[in-house]
Amino acid sequence: MTDSKWPKLDDATMLQRLAHPKGRVRMVLDTDTFNEVDDQFALAYSLLSPEKLELLAVTAAPFYNWNSVSPADGMEKSYNEIMNIFGLMELDPEHTPPVYRGSTQYMSSPGEPVPSEAADKIIELALTSPEPVYVVAIGAITNVASAIAKCPEIIRNLVVVWLGPNSYTWPTQKIFNVSQDYHASSLIFDCGVPLVILPCHGVASHLLTTPYEIDACLRGRNRLGTYFSDMIRGRFARFGQNRPGWSKVLWDVSAIAWLISENWVPSSVRRAPILNPGFTYSFDDSRHFYKEAIDIDRSEVYIDLFAKLQHASLSPEEAKHDQKAEHS
Repeated sequence: MTDSKWPKLDDATMLQRLAHPKGRVRMVLDTDTFNEVDDQFALAYSLLSPEKLELLAVTAAPFYNWNSVSPADGMEKSYNEIMNIFGLMELDPEHTPPVYRGSTQYMSSPGEPVPSEAADKIIELALTSPEPVYVVAIGAITNVASAIAKCPEIIRNLVVVWLGPNSYTWPTQKIFNVSQDYHASSLIFDCGVPLVILPCHGVASHLLTTPYEIDACLRGRNRLGTYFSDMIRGRFARFGQNRPGWSKVLWDVSAIAWLISENWVPSSVRRAPILNPGFTYSFDDSRHFYKEAIDIDRSEVYIDLFAKLQHASLSPEEAKHDQKAEHS
């Protein structure tokens, strides 16, 4: 059962919140941007989809792997990479969302939030927004869980969209965005916040691309496109990858694609699983609802993403005019 310390949404309200949003979405993007190469694509995709997404803020998430020396270092590198993407896109300051630093460590227990300006901003937006705020988390969920632990009331006005676990049928949930911070991950499943999961293996894993496709679609189109081409080729050269036949999943793009069109990323409602310390699921049909994507149309997602990235240095009005001309 959901812990009594959390505000409880009745089933009707929960199902309403889990329905695919109509109209424009007010969102926060929580991203470990320097961790890999997919966050950068997801960030740019969010900024280039103003017809559906109103990006209120971007928050830097912690990560710790071969690209960082600590969670704090990963968060700071992510913050700087967000700024780098903004610069490459040559954004008009009026259309540039504010950026906030996130957690410098992981949660030590489910009830102890990690203080950060990112968590505070999520709380502020949730408490003041006239409509639900969609927090799209594409890294460790520490910032979001800390905001909820610090101010549980925000559950009433949040929807969390998380590229985190694998499909519920997968034998393990020991995957990077979940296993970095077990306490934060388990809190997200237990607290009763409206939650939409984009599974890594089973759904997002279909978003394979290759250096050759990225070069053909993006290289030379603008500064951002060439940066993405260089990044895809450079980041993985040290591992002997990036050779003919090799492909890369742009995992995080799936979360943005779900917000843009559920026709591309169909999903279904289930009862929220319990995340065990060994990163397996247990199931209890008395628990609250959550939503999980079950498939993704790779072609539709990449057609939309590449078209928008090709116009990344244009104003929204110029890009819209240019895309109409291409399709006429």
